Amino acid sequence: MTRPMAGPAQSRGYHMARRKLVYEGKAKILYEGPEPGTLVQYFKDDATAFNAEKKAVIDGKGVLNNRLSEFFMTGLAAIGIPTHFIRRLNMREQLIRQVEIVPLEVIVRNFAAGSMAKRLGMEEGTALPRPIVEFSYKDDALGDPLVPEEYVIAFGWASQQDMDDIVSLALRVNDWMSGVMFGVGIKLVDFKIEVGRVYENDFSRLILADEISPDSCRLWDIETGQKLDKDVFRRDLGNLTDAYTEVAKRLGVLPSNVTHTPTKPTLIN
Repeated sequence: MTRPMAGPAQSRGYHMARRKLVYEGKAKILYEGPEPGTLVQYFKDDATAFNAEKKAVIDGKGVLNNRLSEFFMTGLAAIGIPTHFIRRLNMREQLIRQVEIVPLEVIVRNFAAGSMAKRLGMEEGTALPRPIVEFSYKDDALGDPLVPEEYVIAFGWASQQDMDDIVSLALRVNDWMSGVMFGVGIKLVDFKIEVGRVYENDFSRLILADEISPDSCRLWDIETGQKLDKDVFRRDLGNLTDAYTEVAKRLGVLPSNVTHTPTKPTLIN
């Protein structure tokens, strides 16, 4: 079931009354956590594309992204990658560590797709000679422009050591994610992550933050090439919740007998 896009207060419902709002983004809301240094991350059903020019509310999307992000964050923590995830609280919320976000989207590409394919005139799905890590500056008003590492260091968004650590972390995430997805018949085409800084005594370290879900990855069925990510919404290729449900079922996050009744999203101008 889909419904018109709600205003911020309406979409938060009872959550606004019982918690202090810290930040509201396009797909998530952050509330003050129960303990110092923690936040509650709430996953909305809102879907956006093309820098929020295309919008819809798709019932069930937030629940799926919450469960899938929990799965990925927990798996990555198990192999020693530090994350902000503490535990899932309910169907739409998880408890996370509060971090100072590095103002970059870190993009890892295994195959040409999306903006890279368009930018370089490459056929979508072309295998890259090695994983490529790109950076975009987090600014919606500017359209999150790609920036070279020199810009990041020159403008003080991160140090050279930070950048080395971020690239290493991103490639470790890619190795694990690629293997997990391949094991369930899914090709990890590309994905983006965010990194946050936490302070412990007089030292700081970088950890994985935000989320990992089909909202932030390109996922294609290995056999058919069917898209199982937000491109389904971007390109009007079918039902987004069905695609995300398929990913969750293959990973064992949801029982295999779970189904979803297809409905067409209501787009909001």
